[in-house]
Amino acid sequence: MNRLAVSLLAGVAALSFISSVQAADLIISEPAPPVGVIDVGGNWDGLYVGAFAGYGWGTVNDDDGYFNAVDTEYDLTGWQVGVAVGANFTVAEAIVAGIVADVAWTDLSGEDTVDGIAYDVNWLGSIRGRLGFDGGAFLPYLTAGVAFAGATATDNTVVPGVEDDATHIGWTVGAGVEFAVADNISLDLLYRYSDYGSQTYSLDGGDTDLGLTAHTISAGVNFKF
Repeated sequence: MNRLAVSLLAGVAALSFISSVQAADLIISEPAPPVGVIDVGGNWDGLYVGAFAGYGWGTVNDDDGYFNAVDTEYDLTGWQVGVAVGANFTVAEAIVAGIVADVAWTDLSGEDTVDGIAYDVNWLGSIRGRLGFDGGAFLPYLTAGVAFAGATATDNTVVPGVEDDATHIGWTVGAGVEFAVADNISLDLLYRYSDYGSQTYSLDGGDTDLGLTAHTISAGVNFKF
């Protein structure tokens, strides 16, 4: 084989190698996500329902000294279990707004045997706005709105067991954080302070105004549609 033929064959081989390398460079492949890892970041928009449980403590205020003109505050403690429904929507980059309504059964209560008063909060509810920061798989937020409470006051000062019910309407503020654990499931941790205002109770010795305030902490799970 002469030198010209050898040179031609070498040139063809070199061109074939270069073409193969260039063709390989044009193939773009993206690595598959690790098995079991779900991308849940930035996916907060939509309707959701949830359930929660928590603990509360608070104070009932004997505003006019009906039970005791000196000590007019009585401590309350108890648990709560409830349900919630709400919606989230993105209003700006990384900013998520929302609205939520909840209602909870509670045994928040307190009793002073010396003054002859017993006070039981039977249920709590609220309608609140939320404003949060989209951190991907987590959503820290602030919340505020209208708060409701249904309670029973019992007067044992003269005739045991004289009681009256009332519904309180006030306000609530708080802060919380949601953690996404799947595309449509999140865990929600929340602290709230609520001032439910005063209501008039008709008891054995006449009418009295009782005010209610409470702190609550809760943990819940939300399911997004």
